[in-house]
Amino acid sequence: MKTPVKTNLFASKAPLEWAIIANGTLSTAQIPIDSQGNVVDGGITAQARQTMENFKHTIEAAELTMNDVTQVLIYVTDRSQLPAFNAVYAEYFQAPYPNRAAMIVAGLAREEMLCEIVAYAAVP
Repeated sequence: MKTPVKTNLFASKAPLEWAIIANGTLSTAQIPIDSQGNVVDGGITAQARQTMENFKHTIEAAELTMNDVTQVLIYVTDRSQLPAFNAVYAEYFQAPYPNRAAMIVAGLAREEMLCEIVAYAAVP
């Protein structure tokens, strides 16, 4: 059985939930959109921050903490964006850090998006 996590994030018209809990795991994907559903301006740092804020909100909406996060997959559209994303990312976690991978991709669902994350957290 899967249970959606209720968040205050923009209600997408796409057939998706911002997070699902099933089998003791929260699964989520987050993008750099604001409460109106617009991709934020300001380059990779602004987009990384919005993505991580959306992520943190989702984790807290599930009554979890960032310490419950077990894995994060980071997608950026250019290798040069990784240092900026890493700087923002580091503000949200403490050791022991989640397992993670970073991928450079040709593009994301919306052309103006520079980053996206997919993440998993343990649900007690």
